[in-house]
This record gives sequence, C-alpha cells and structure tokens, in this order.
Amino acid sequence: MEHSPTYRPRVASLLLVAALALAGSTAQASPITYTAILSGAAEAPPVASPGYGMAFVTFDTAAHTMQVGVTFADLLGLVTASHIHAATAEPFTGTAGVATSTPTFPGFPAGVTSGTYSNLFDMTLPSSYRAGYLTGFGGSTALAEAALAQAAADGKAYLNIHTNLYPGGEVRGFLEPVPEPASLLLLGTGIAGLGARRLRRRR
Repeated sequence: MEHSPTYRPRVASLLLVAALALAGSTAQASPITYTAILSGAAEAPPVASPGYGMAFVTFDTAAHTMQVGVTFADLLGLVTASHIHAATAEPFTGTAGVATSTPTFPGFPAGVTSGTYSNLFDMTLPSSYRAGYLTGFGGSTALAEAALAQAAADGKAYLNIHTNLYPGGEVRGFLEPVPEPASLLLLGTGIAGLGARRLRRRR
C-alpha cells in the first residue's frame, strides 16, 4: 500500500533539521549540540501514542544562547505546550519541572498534530526560563544557564511536547550529545533508520 503523501515531507524535515544542527555543531568548538528522539514510550509513565519527533538543542555558553529545533508528527492530541524540563534525579529517567519559557516555547506550533520549530534563545534574559526555575538560582540567569547546560550534559534534561489529550506530555526525549565528526555518519544512519521505520509502518 502507498504511504501517506504527507509523510515524505515530514521525513525530509527531520533530515533537514538534523543537517542544520550538525552543520552548526561542527562550525566551532564552543557550542555543544544535543539531540532527542521524541516518543510516547519515553514519557513517564509511557503513553500509547504513534507520535514521534526529533529535537536538536545547542548550548553556546560563550555567546549565552540556546538554539532549539524540533520536528514532530502523528500526535493523537493537539499541541498545547512544549518545554525543556530539568533536572531529573537520575540520568535518562524520571520527571522534572519545566526549566525553559512558560507557558511554552515562544512561537511553538499550537493546536496541531505535526509541525516544525526553530528558535534562538538569549539565555541572559529572564524570559528564557520558567520563573520558578530562575528563582531557584536566586534570580541569576548566569547560574540558571549553567545549571541547564549541566543538566543536559548529565543526561538529566528532556524535551517534552504536551497535548490536550496528554497534558503531562505526549512525546518526549532526553537530550543526548551529538557525536564528534568521526561519528556523524553513524548518527546519519540512525536518522535514516528512523525515517525508514516510520515508512514501513505506513505501508
């Protein structure tokens, strides 16, 4: 059976976001890029959603910026919000409070089941953080930025997409560092595999 005509552009979007993020991550030594594969199975507790996605988050602590890029599709509910949560008690498991802007990333697609997003955050601005998260660091954006970057490095930060059907989160993924240039081919193979897996499911 032919797969959905809208699927090919979605896979292309995933690959484009990946390519842009990888290009940025190798341009200079200072920024550190993380990737997250988003799924319902990664939620806590897991949810039975066919939704999926990919996110790239680049921290540049020298420029004090955070670049966020997300592509997602096939959600069961309509998007209500998306954030980065940190820090969990243990790496790659558990839940944590919202660390970034509330009620959602500025300009993140809302009321949809698929979409793409890209935004560059100025981490010296209080608006880049949830007010309660910033208060936990005495109102210091420098300390909040350092803590968020450290949470990502420790595997204790995740990106979550919330929907009206799953207010606690429909798909999420923990941030993991993008490999060094010698391993980029392996990452690319993994991205292609993600697309192929979704394609097989739609046949």
